[in-house]
Amino acid sequence: MRVITQYRYGGPEVLTVVDAPVPRPLPTEVLVRVKAIGLNPLEARLRAGEFPLLGKPPFILGWDISGVVDEAPQSWRWRPGDEVFGMPLFPRTANGYAEVVSAPALHLARKPASLSHLEAAALPVVGLTAWQGLADIAGVSAGDRVLVHGGGGGVGHVAIQIAKALGAQVIATASGSKRDFVEGLGTDEVIDYTRVDFAEVVRDVDVVLDTLGGDSVERSLGVLRPGGHLVTAVAEEDSALAAKFEAAGLRFSGIAVDPDPVALRGLVELVEQGKLRVHVQETFPFERVADAHRLLDGGHLQGKLVLTV
Repeated sequence: MRVITQYRYGGPEVLTVVDAPVPRPLPTEVLVRVKAIGLNPLEARLRAGEFPLLGKPPFILGWDISGVVDEAPQSWRWRPGDEVFGMPLFPRTANGYAEVVSAPALHLARKPASLSHLEAAALPVVGLTAWQGLADIAGVSAGDRVLVHGGGGGVGHVAIQIAKALGAQVIATASGSKRDFVEGLGTDEVIDYTRVDFAEVVRDVDVVLDTLGGDSVERSLGVLRPGGHLVTAVAEEDSALAAKFEAAGLRFSGIAVDPDPVALRGLVELVEQGKLRVHVQETFPFERVADAHRLLDGGHLQGKLVLTV
């Protein structure tokens, strides 16, 4: 089989397609013949050596996969031919940039018939991050006011839909070029951050979901109601920020996303109910992974990028 590996840190050019042995599944694991691979900003940081999650190269990036079960020798959960998707093993190495992946059976869910493999591969990381941040950590419920920073991005555009499905009123920040896209997701109010300072116009929010980091986190102090909750997918380890929120009588939580099978099934249910869709901005063939990472490095994406296998 072919895999995409890297032997040193660096730019997109360090990603190399090579041949490798097909992995052998451990007990409770299945072999998945991959059809599509979702790309995430974290992978660009890992590739560049900005975040030492996987140690030193060589390593194979990737967690978001969708494909077909090829072998399930010691698993009762799946049979060969089943279409599945998931985010196996995160934050440990899953070797997702590959034609075949060995994954824990419990970390996979049945691909909804309404999703293509491209769409299914784009969903797990962003979907689980948004679900765990809004439903599990913040406990968003009907009537809550939720502010989503970066509503047009990968996590953001899924978070809007999950918050709406939970019954919340949703405000989202996004650039003017993404206004129509974000409004089409069901957002109640879109704030063009290039023209309007959200901190001056938003008040009495129950939950802020931050997908951007930077000063947007601290500036969210003033938009939360007393006892409100900021959940961040970016600045989760900033203890100084956490202390500021706590001193102001607010809650501060970071998301350490994990491959929760219950949450994954929750995403499937929303998809099947027509309440959740995932947007793929662009697809690239496996061999053009470097081109995909160049676009990933540029940021400001609308939805997700996906490799086809």
